[in-house]
Amino acid sequence: QVQLVESGGGLVQAGGSLRLSCAASGRIFSVNAIGWYRQAPGKQRDLVAVFNSGGLTNYAESVKGRFTISRDNAKNTVYLQMNSLKPEDTAVYYCNADVTYLGNSFLRERNDYWGQGTQVTVSS
Repeated sequence: QVQLVESGGGLVQAGGSLRLSCAASGRIFSVNAIGWYRQAPGKQRDLVAVFNSGGLTNYAESVKGRFTISRDNAKNTVYLQMNSLKPEDTAVYYCNADVTYLGNSFLRERNDYWGQGTQVTVSS
Protein backbone atom coordinates (compact mmCIF):
# COMPACT_ATOMS: atom_id res chain seq x y z
CA GLN A 1 0.00 0.00 0.00
CA VAL A 2 1.24 3.47 -0.94
CA GLN A 3 0.01 6.86 0.18
CA LEU A 4 0.68 10.31 -1.26
CA VAL A 5 0.38 13.33 1.02
CA GLU A 6 0.40 16.82 -0.45
CA SER A 7 0.97 20.17 1.19
CA GLY A 8 1.74 23.78 0.33
CA GLY A 9 -1.39 25.01 -1.38
CA GLY A 10 -3.00 28.28 -0.50
CA LEU A 11 -4.08 31.72 -1.63
CA VAL A 12 -1.61 34.09 -3.26
CA GLN A 13 -1.73 37.24 -5.32
CA ALA A 14 -0.84 37.24 -8.99
CA GLY A 15 2.92 37.32 -9.38
CA GLY A 16 3.49 35.48 -6.13
CA SER A 17 4.99 32.09 -5.43
CA LEU A 18 4.07 28.82 -3.78
CA ARG A 19 5.94 25.59 -3.20
CA LEU A 20 4.01 22.33 -3.20
CA SER A 21 5.29 19.13 -1.63
CA CYS A 22 4.21 15.53 -2.05
CA ALA A 23 5.61 12.70 0.04
CA ALA A 24 5.07 9.06 -0.87
CA SER A 25 5.08 6.45 1.85
CA GLY A 26 4.48 2.73 2.15
CA ARG A 27 6.19 -0.45 1.07
CA ILE A 28 7.89 1.26 -1.85
CA PHE A 29 10.33 -0.61 -4.03
CA SER A 30 10.78 2.13 -6.59
CA VAL A 31 9.06 5.28 -7.80
CA ASN A 32 8.94 4.95 -11.56
CA ALA A 33 7.35 8.28 -12.36
CA ILE A 34 6.05 11.09 -10.18
CA GLY A 35 4.68 14.55 -10.72
CA TRP A 36 1.88 17.06 -10.62
CA TYR A 37 -1.47 17.49 -12.34
CA ARG A 38 -4.14 20.13 -11.89
CA GLN A 39 -7.86 20.41 -12.40
CA ALA A 40 -9.98 23.54 -12.47
CA PRO A 41 -13.77 23.35 -12.02
CA GLY A 42 -15.43 22.02 -15.16
CA LYS A 43 -12.08 21.16 -16.72
CA GLN A 44 -10.21 17.93 -17.25
CA ARG A 45 -7.21 17.01 -15.16
CA ASP A 46 -4.06 18.07 -17.00
CA LEU A 47 -0.37 17.43 -16.60
CA VAL A 48 1.61 20.25 -15.02
CA ALA A 49 5.08 18.81 -14.53
CA VAL A 50 6.36 15.27 -14.07
CA PHE A 51 9.45 13.14 -13.85
CA ASN A 52 8.88 10.30 -16.27
CA SER A 53 10.16 6.78 -15.70
CA GLY A 54 13.45 7.69 -17.35
CA GLY A 55 14.04 10.55 -14.93
CA LEU A 56 13.36 13.28 -17.48
CA THR A 57 11.06 16.20 -16.82
CA ASN A 58 8.01 17.11 -18.83
CA TYR A 59 6.24 20.45 -18.37
CA ALA A 60 2.99 21.81 -19.64
CA GLU A 61 3.68 24.56 -22.13
CA SER A 62 1.71 27.03 -20.04
CA VAL A 63 4.04 26.70 -17.04
CA LYS A 64 7.45 26.47 -18.70
CA GLY A 65 9.81 29.07 -17.32
CA ARG A 66 7.63 29.67 -14.26
CA PHE A 67 7.33 26.29 -12.51
CA THR A 68 10.14 23.95 -11.51
CA ILE A 69 9.74 20.34 -10.45
CA SER A 70 12.34 18.73 -8.21
CA ARG A 71 12.64 15.62 -6.08
CA ASP A 72 14.36 14.18 -3.05
CA ASN A 73 14.71 10.48 -3.74
CA ALA A 74 15.83 9.69 -0.19
CA LYS A 75 12.51 11.03 1.10
CA ASN A 76 10.37 9.85 -1.82
CA THR A 77 9.24 13.43 -2.11
CA VAL A 78 8.52 15.63 -5.10
CA TYR A 79 8.21 19.41 -5.08
CA LEU A 80 6.72 21.99 -7.37
CA GLN A 81 8.10 25.51 -7.12
CA MET A 82 5.57 27.86 -8.68
CA ASN A 83 6.68 31.39 -9.47
CA SER A 84 5.03 34.27 -11.28
CA LEU A 85 1.63 32.79 -10.57
CA LYS A 86 -1.33 33.84 -12.69
CA PRO A 87 -5.06 33.65 -11.99
CA GLU A 88 -5.34 30.95 -14.65
CA ASP A 89 -3.12 28.74 -12.48
CA THR A 90 -5.99 28.47 -10.00
CA ALA A 91 -6.90 24.80 -9.64
CA VAL A 92 -6.70 21.79 -7.39
CA TYR A 93 -3.21 20.37 -7.75
CA TYR A 94 -2.80 16.61 -7.48
CA CYS A 95 0.30 14.56 -6.93
CA ASN A 96 0.54 11.37 -8.98
CA ALA A 97 3.04 8.54 -8.79
CA ASP A 98 3.63 5.29 -10.63
CA VAL A 99 5.04 3.05 -7.92
CA THR A 100 6.43 -0.45 -7.71
CA TYR A 101 5.76 -1.69 -4.20
CA LEU A 102 6.19 -4.83 -2.15
CA GLY A 103 2.96 -6.71 -1.69
CA ASN A 104 2.30 -9.90 0.22
CA SER A 105 5.24 -12.29 0.33
CA PHE A 106 7.40 -9.41 -0.93
CA LEU A 107 6.09 -9.83 -4.45
CA ARG A 108 6.54 -6.76 -6.58
CA GLU A 109 3.40 -5.03 -7.68
CA ARG A 110 2.91 -1.81 -9.61
CA ASN A 111 0.14 0.74 -9.44
CA ASP A 112 -0.71 4.37 -10.08
CA TYR A 113 -1.57 6.52 -7.05
CA TRP A 114 -3.13 9.94 -6.54
CA GLY A 115 -2.93 12.33 -3.64
CA GLN A 116 -5.97 14.04 -2.17
CA GLY A 117 -5.27 17.32 -3.93
CA THR A 118 -4.37 20.75 -2.63
CA GLN A 119 -6.12 23.97 -3.62
CA VAL A 120 -4.11 26.74 -5.24
CA THR A 121 -5.91 30.03 -5.68
CA VAL A 122 -4.31 33.02 -7.40
CA SER A 123 -6.10 36.33 -7.03
CA SER A 124 -5.85 39.33 -9.35
